[in-house]
Amino acid sequence: MNNIELFFSCDDGYIPFLAVTLQSIKENSSKDNLYISRVLHANSINEQNQAQILKDFNKDNMVIEFVDITDKVQAIANKLHTRDYYSKSTYYRLFIPNLYPNLDKALYLDADIVLLDDVANLFNIDLGDNLVGGVTDGAIANVDEFKEYVEKRIGVAHWSHYFNAGVLPMNLKALRQTNFEDKFLDILQKVTFNVAQDQDYLNTICKGRVQKIDDAWDVMPFPGTEKPKEQLKLVHYNLAFKPWHIDNVVYQDYFWDFASRTSYFETIKQIKANYDTSLQEKSQAQTINLIKLAKEQADDEKENVRVLGLVEESLNMFKTQKSIERLKVLQKISDYEKQGCFDKDVEEDPANKVLLSNEVDYLQKKLYTRVKRRLAYYLGDKYLKRLIKNKKLIIKDIIGAENWQNVDSGAVITCNHFNAMDSFAMQIAYQACQPKNKKMYKVVREGNYTNFPGFYGMLMRNCDTLPLSSSPTTMKNFIGAVNQVLQNGDNVLFYPEQSMWWNYKKPKPLKNGAFKFAAENNVPIVPCFITFEDSDIIGEDGFNVQEYTIHIFEPLYANKLLPLKEQIQDLKKRNYELWKKCYEECYQTSLKFTAKLAVAN
Repeated sequence: MNNIELFFSCDDGYIPFLAVTLQSIKENSSKDNLYISRVLHANSINEQNQAQILKDFNKDNMVIEFVDITDKVQAIANKLHTRDYYSKSTYYRLFIPNLYPNLDKALYLDADIVLLDDVANLFNIDLGDNLVGGVTDGAIANVDEFKEYVEKRIGVAHWSHYFNAGVLPMNLKALRQTNFEDKFLDILQKVTFNVAQDQDYLNTICKGRVQKIDDAWDVMPFPGTEKPKEQLKLVHYNLAFKPWHIDNVVYQDYFWDFASRTSYFETIKQIKANYDTSLQEKSQAQTINLIKLAKEQADDEKENVRVLGLVEESLNMFKTQKSIERLKVLQKISDYEKQGCFDKDVEEDPANKVLLSNEVDYLQKKLYTRVKRRLAYYLGDKYLKRLIKNKKLIIKDIIGAENWQNVDSGAVITCNHFNAMDSFAMQIAYQACQPKNKKMYKVVREGNYTNFPGFYGMLMRNCDTLPLSSSPTTMKNFIGAVNQVLQNGDNVLFYPEQSMWWNYKKPKPLKNGAFKFAAENNVPIVPCFITFEDSDIIGEDGFNVQEYTIHIFEPLYANKLLPLKEQIQDLKKRNYELWKKCYEECYQTSLKFTAKLAVAN
């Protein structure tokens, strides 16, 4: 089953309408998915309502969880501005990324909507590197004063880029990487947005990184804008257009149809019967006043400059703030170097699951393995192009391409290992240098193959990788596969340092494995060494994105006059000497370690 991670925020007053939303999700769900709905509240949903919702919807392929975030909200409650019929619960969506660090993606939904399509189709929209997905806000699109407000006060390039936050696919991983919550809290201290409140903060922080979504996924019931049912996937009864308050709301039939099959149907009918119609006049007056406020703020050019300046100040402050986690990694690298622990990783790998022999098709003999490989490369290529386009991966130069091109046989490729991105850099260099009929396999760690999550895990398992294993039987298959690949004339990439140290420029001591395979198979070593330098681009971790130069050296062949063990040591020594020379020439410094051990033997 695929998990569809949904979030809502409400109080007792909105529970009946949440039930309608959940009913519409239930009736349009797929048995292939598990729909997990978390309802955020601040001690504002009583036990009776929680029990009723759980009874009605916590079954089959739906899971409901009520999450009390009172402690989180109380710390800043006095700073959360509200107006009219809005409550502070509208801000809760802003805390989701840090509340759930284990999730990479989520879909937040207001509790005044109905689904006419499987919500999984909305959740599964590819957000790429964007922070959120969104539909142009219908209220903005229909009111000129709002258009002017969002362009001048919020600073979006064009009003059509301003999204409605009631239907919000969220790239939680990317939001965390950009310190989203810190940015929000800092801007909250400096600026009050009182037209659309939390929605304005979201648009301010996320502008430029919003995936545009088909507007069928957030259709609002404005009179005169009716669409046929086939153009509707989600109806959002936004603002004052509530069918449980007034008659003749566009698309009201969908709401009442789903409501009729909930335990709250009679309650909702009673809410409508008891609704004071004079409140509708009050709501209309509030809307007129809000339009007037938006117009006043749009016209206040001096204040707009001040607000945008304060916002930019906050965004830049957190953009350049170095990641605490990265700083910890750098300190750990320094400690390990002093201890001479060069073969230990400084970052936590995924939990290690033993890779059994029937779980890996090393030589891609099965059809489905080959199909998955083609798909993985197709998706990986698109992702790689996006990384390069967004300057998250910068290849400055490839030196020595002819040294790869002149190798007729299979070869063992060696490279230093300092970043998860260096494997992408090597793939780019290989594609630029090698004939298309040769493959480059990559040796990977067992845990990275078995337990690496998400998109990277898919690439790790399907893009010509040869995983190591703690199982002797699987390891035997690994050795046989490497030998076969080399004898077939293809190439195998090894990281003979064994460990990955983030942005570590020095060549670390090498292990024997890569050189043993080369000597035993009578194929050359093609040593590669990547040097790098700061670009002028600051990454999401607060550090400069690195510009890579990939150095490809002349092939090294084993001295067959020596015994096998000496051949291995000789290859390893010559490989290291090339790396050392490259390091010293490119960085204009001699290679020295803080460890007292002799490491380059």
